[in-house]
Amino acid sequence: MVRETKLYDILGVSPTASDSEIKKAYRKQALKYHPDKNPSEEAAEKFKEASSAYEVLSDSEKRDIYDQFGQDGLSGNGGMPGGAGGFGFGEDLFSQFFGGAGASRPRGPQRGRDIKHEISVSLEELYKGKTSKLALNKQILCKTCEGRGGKKGAVKKCSSCNGQGIKFVTRQMGPMIQRFQTECDVCHGTGDIIDAKDRCKDCHGKKIANERKILQVNVDPGMKNGQKVVFKGEADQAPDIIPGDVIFVISEKPHKHFQRVGDDLIYEAEIDLLTAVAGGEFALEHVSGEWLKVSIVPGEVIAPNMRKVVEGKGMPIQKYGGYGNLIIKFSIKFPENHFADEDTLKKLEEILPARKPLPTFPKNAIVDDCVLSDYNPSRHDNSRGARGGASYHSDDEDEGQGAEGVQCASQ
Repeated sequence: MVRETKLYDILGVSPTASDSEIKKAYRKQALKYHPDKNPSEEAAEKFKEASSAYEVLSDSEKRDIYDQFGQDGLSGNGGMPGGAGGFGFGEDLFSQFFGGAGASRPRGPQRGRDIKHEISVSLEELYKGKTSKLALNKQILCKTCEGRGGKKGAVKKCSSCNGQGIKFVTRQMGPMIQRFQTECDVCHGTGDIIDAKDRCKDCHGKKIANERKILQVNVDPGMKNGQKVVFKGEADQAPDIIPGDVIFVISEKPHKHFQRVGDDLIYEAEIDLLTAVAGGEFALEHVSGEWLKVSIVPGEVIAPNMRKVVEGKGMPIQKYGGYGNLIIKFSIKFPENHFADEDTLKKLEEILPARKPLPTFPKNAIVDDCVLSDYNPSRHDNSRGARGGASYHSDDEDEGQGAEGVQCASQ
């Protein structure tokens, strides 16, 4: 009878390979073909094959069946009573009710968690780009023992938990059956058995050590708030774990003059009334560090809240090149009260567009002449209640005098 070796071939080991050699071979393939590292369909298929092979070969009972009867023995077609030693319907049914007897068997290396850090960057730095060197304290596999925890060949897989570090315990309490997970009491959750004299002197059998690493974070010109700089596989290491990523998230600091919208910049400029109606110039300091002189063409009237654009003076556009636009929103500073005498005001009447014609009233209409007063929230705000609106006067108070606010006299 020819011995089947397909599962060994998939992992690239011989049929006489030790448990640690099988484990090491699988970890190497998992790191190479894991979907997080290699998204191609071919890699996904190889990862699936390697995981299936490791699931069998890492289980001493399954491996023994496979060595004797091949894959037919595992599927229940190799003449074994009960179908591959009972790895059939009974186990699947038990799995459905209690979370899976197979849950304690190896499923291949899991991916470790990512480490995220926020990096605060000013608008000026996002415009020009920035390089920062940041220190990262991370967990790595012990270099002395290569993450084994002890001397080579001295580390044995715990037979009590099959190297998983956990056990599933089933207890019957009356009519109820409870199944729960607990730490292996033999290996204390490590999955390995290491004699005290063979333990690594540096990590004391923990398999891991701490390391301080300097990462150079490049913030490219034009990057946006919330964008990420990712260092693949630089997170904490642990045995049988695919390291996660270290992720730096861009946090844009608020700017006192500019607001960013996409690749555009918005700047609010206050100009005087004369510049708004007769033209002029104003200056602003750009986030690039240069000063911009902005001209308003004489005769082009700028109204309050009007927006104008200076093209190409926004933020750098990543990937495509070029720059966004600078959008200027105008506010108008009007003169103080009584800024000019009567003669000057008459000259303005000659220069400015004529007023709208006086309104016409219906025949026999009662018309009140009204004069505006300054608004006082404590007296005139209707949201404060009936007495908080227009000033309230009783019949006994100042009869014949109008309320403050708008004073009217009937004609």
